[in-house]
Amino acid sequence: MEESFFQTMKLTFELAGITTLILLFIGIPLAYYLSQTKSKFKPAIEALVSMPLVLPPSVLGFYLLLAFSPQNAFGAWLDRVFDVKLVFSFEGLVIASIIFSLPFMVHPIQSGFSSLSSSLSEASYTLGKSKMATLWYVLLPNIKPSLLSASVITFAHTVGEFGVVLMIGGNIAGETKVASIAIYDEVEALNYGVANQYALTLFIITFSILLLVYAINKNMIRSELR
Repeated sequence: MEESFFQTMKLTFELAGITTLILLFIGIPLAYYLSQTKSKFKPAIEALVSMPLVLPPSVLGFYLLLAFSPQNAFGAWLDRVFDVKLVFSFEGLVIASIIFSLPFMVHPIQSGFSSLSSSLSEASYTLGKSKMATLWYVLLPNIKPSLLSASVITFAHTVGEFGVVLMIGGNIAGETKVASIAIYDEVEALNYGVANQYALTLFIITFSILLLVYAINKNMIRSELR
């Protein structure tokens, strides 16, 4: 296999890993808020979070491209104040992936919080624990299968993303070219053998990860039922 293959795969998994890690920090408090709040704005927030599920990736990528472009207000402000250019950069890919993968992290965790009995929180508050301590030491340990599922689905979804990545990152080898773009490139060039290397590698890795997650979740559920 060529060096470019390993470089592209490394970049792909770096992007997925960083996106998943950042989304864990964003998704947990957001999912907790959505599972607890009775605000009249909850449907609007849930709709915004869920938008990437139904919106064509090229649409989201197009608007992010406009927003990040130095030719427009926000992109020009980032360039002028922070000397940051997000279009066709790895940093831009990370931000776009965070936005596009947000529902894949939030929804499983929100379902996990919603399935917990309110008596858990009430007992913790009765013992004098703060909301933060209750969340960290009581609620999160009880939704470990949801946290694991959310992380893995987010990681796998980021690995396979194409439309948003192409719009924001383009196709710069070593900087923004990830596996899904490489497969498209190789097929377009009729290099089916190389395309198969990328596709088969992604297939085996994602299948192995999902198999591991289902096995771990099964063991977790069994141990909780004992």
